[in-house]
Amino acid sequence: MNEKEQSSVVSREKPEKQKQETQNTLTLVHEFPASRFTDKETYKAEEKDLQEQLFHVQQAYFHQNRRALIIFEGWDASGKGGAIRRVTEKLDPRGVRVWHHVPAPGNMTIFDRSHYGRVLVERVDQLASDAQWQRGYREINEFEETLHNSGVRIVKLFMHISAAEQRKRFEERLRNPYKRWKLTAEDLHNSKQRHHYISAINDMFAKTNTPFAPWKIIDGEHKWQARVEVLRAIVEVLSADVDIVPPPLDEDLIAMATEELNITDELPGI
Repeated sequence: MNEKEQSSVVSREKPEKQKQETQNTLTLVHEFPASRFTDKETYKAEEKDLQEQLFHVQQAYFHQNRRALIIFEGWDASGKGGAIRRVTEKLDPRGVRVWHHVPAPGNMTIFDRSHYGRVLVERVDQLASDAQWQRGYREINEFEETLHNSGVRIVKLFMHISAAEQRKRFEERLRNPYKRWKLTAEDLHNSKQRHHYISAINDMFAKTNTPFAPWKIIDGEHKWQARVEVLRAIVEVLSADVDIVPPPLDEDLIAMATEELNITDELPGI
């Protein structure tokens, strides 16, 4: 099998949509385009802008008692942890959790790996019977549909890197005493099963890329671009049809505060 993989998305039309089925299937293909970022200043400016947008989205979710679940899956060393740090860096920590619990009203929850292990590692390493992991697709879809119907907005991201880039990152971890702890025997074992994982991942996309919880493949080959695309994908999904403008503050409180704080100029608007 050709070890070069591509993070771009291939779509093919399926028959008329039925419950828990998708209209489009995502597939891991075989080339990674060059990063569009050539300097750190441009990358940081775009990252900062998206982080600010996401902060405003988080505030809207808090004020409107909305809920969001962000799921990260991907290859070992594909940049999930780094992306999650950029997602949460500017957020109010009181309203975000990186934990395997569904979000409470007004909160966002991030899953760093998730229930998709049933149809990935449990399938590849034969930790579940064929009947068990095949049943997992239906159970996952039913779970996510239940969340969707209860008002949870779901974002599902798959971080994709080539085999060569993964080996490079493994070596970097091994050579750096302060990052060596990140490299595990499980990482090395999983990398040997890559062709099996590709089949499992593509089947996962085919079976669980639903209208209420679609997948987004993130090109993780270039870290700067991956972090920006993660932020952009989250902002786009969570802000759709959501009023981001903060609610008005009580006029009596504003009057009391401006008098107490000796403010005489006009307060800024949105």
